[in-house]
Amino acid sequence: VQLQASGGGLVQAGGSLKLSCAASEKINRFNVVDWYRQPPDNQRELVATITSTGYRNYRDSVKGRFTISRDNAKNTVYLQMDNLKPEDTAVYHCHADRIQVSPGRYEYDRWGQGTLVTVSS
Repeated sequence: VQLQASGGGLVQAGGSLKLSCAASEKINRFNVVDWYRQPPDNQRELVATITSTGYRNYRDSVKGRFTISRDNAKNTVYLQMDNLKPEDTAVYHCHADRIQVSPGRYEYDRWGQGTLVTVSS
């Protein structure tokens, strides 16, 4: 199973984008899903996390602007990004620690290919 991240693009500062992370094939459910980002010439950093029970956590710089959510029926995790700033410019990746593909079949540590978000000032 692969993760497919989409929704990136070019937006002006103050604008919004919504990223999606979906499995490449039918699955039962994700466990914990994270969004990471890698800014140009910088290290990858954790942006937001959502657990299977809906607990959410965010890095301080995005609190109040980004919202992570999940639609278990669609097996998709979203990252709504509002009031974007130039420093949010990065390649965004989703990651799942565990995927239940079917009863008794699990896959672990899966990454999406990344989607580029560019915020102009």
